[in-house]
Amino acid sequence: MRQNPYGEDPVRFMVQLAAEPPRTPEEFAARCLAAGMAIDRPVGAGDLAEILDFLPRWLAVADAETHGQRAALVNALLASSAGHPRVTDHADGGWHIHYRDDGLGLGAVVRAVVSVGTALHLTGRGMDRLGRCALAECDRVFADFTRGGRQRYCSHACANRDAVRRHRARRR
Repeated sequence: MRQNPYGEDPVRFMVQLAAEPPRTPEEFAARCLAAGMAIDRPVGAGDLAEILDFLPRWLAVADAETHGQRAALVNALLASSAGHPRVTDHADGGWHIHYRDDGLGLGAVVRAVVSVGTALHLTGRGMDRLGRCALAECDRVFADFTRGGRQRYCSHACANRDAVRRHRARRR
């Protein structure tokens, strides 16, 4: 199986960026490289500003209350981020599909990859497969990749903390 030319799953990558937004263009570039993304041009302050501006719009998808609202928000992201699909071979990544225009900076590339990745995640796995942690004091977003699609927490730590809290409340 060929490796994804965009690195790890774009939705997982965005969940990580949302949990800890990058503070510098260098940090943004390093995190993209660590995720396996090819970077073919210098990364600057504009790229960082672009992804920081994109974060709340992407988080709105996770916070949408209905499938229709979620679809409308994803469609808005796609309309503003993605281009017509095309087959390409660059950066020794092998043949793959781009859903973006050529010549874009890293911020625009990540917006396009994440927008398409989010649309594929929700339509392929289920429109409920993106959400916020059920632990009251945690507001992290999660993408549900579980088989049953019943994930409610962003991490095992939050799930355990909530389970202990419920157990102690029952014992009182």
